[in-house]
Amino acid sequence: MTSKPLSTLPTELATELTFAATALGWLRENLVHLAGALVVLIIGVIAARLLSRAADKALTRSERLEPTVAKFLGNIIKYALWAVVLVTVLTQFGVETTSIIAALGGLALAVGLALQGTLSNVAAGVMILVQRPFRVGETISAGPVLGTVSGIGLFTTEMVQPDGLYVMVPNNELWNKPIINFTRLPTRRFELQVGISYADSIQQAREELLALAKADARVLEDPAPEVFVSALADSAVTVGMRVWCATGDYLAVSWDLTEVAKLRFDEVGLTIPFPQREVRTVAAAA
Repeated sequence: MTSKPLSTLPTELATELTFAATALGWLRENLVHLAGALVVLIIGVIAARLLSRAADKALTRSERLEPTVAKFLGNIIKYALWAVVLVTVLTQFGVETTSIIAALGGLALAVGLALQGTLSNVAAGVMILVQRPFRVGETISAGPVLGTVSGIGLFTTEMVQPDGLYVMVPNNELWNKPIINFTRLPTRRFELQVGISYADSIQQAREELLALAKADARVLEDPAPEVFVSALADSAVTVGMRVWCATGDYLAVSWDLTEVAKLRFDEVGLTIPFPQREVRTVAAAA
């Protein structure tokens, strides 16, 4: 271990003494600011934690907010409170916080522009979770997407298509399109269109369809089933039937009524004609 020359000791000692005197002088001048900053920091930390916990409890207990949205909003409130505490502490030292806030604002703007697509999905996810156009377990369609919702996040929504395929859809794609919810309401209307021959009895077709509707226990009495002539087509008279049923029975009712209507019409002699076209030949004049 090499020893330092004796000639350098006075210079180093003088430098250390100068630094200590400067630090002591700065401490004396800023003692009040340090004490104030320490008090503000302690009070700010306690207040931020209390307010953050209170906000989390209030958001979690709210029945109108999904847990994901409640957690997201709770984190925003927490970080905002910490930012206020930090700015207040810096102010106690006489730091000009305007430039810092402006720099943070510029940074936030740059990050927002860089993550524009991602942030739009987050905004759409928050709106979906707040407005609740659909929930987990409900079947929806939005644009080309059709399936049962299995999960809702801030960025994407997970769905299972009727054929069993898994689909992950960006929330922005769902929020910007009309959403049809097939299972939200408890009842749903089914409409059956059947064509009969012009030679057949419309009254008989009406009675047979009404009898089929009344015979099915899943068809609701209120609203009552309706049978009507919906069109006079080229080859057939189109008779329509509208019935209401529970949403969970819709597919089964639609399949069963379509099948029994065909079988019943065959039994009573009501024909469902094929498209026909009458062709006349006109002899040319001699």
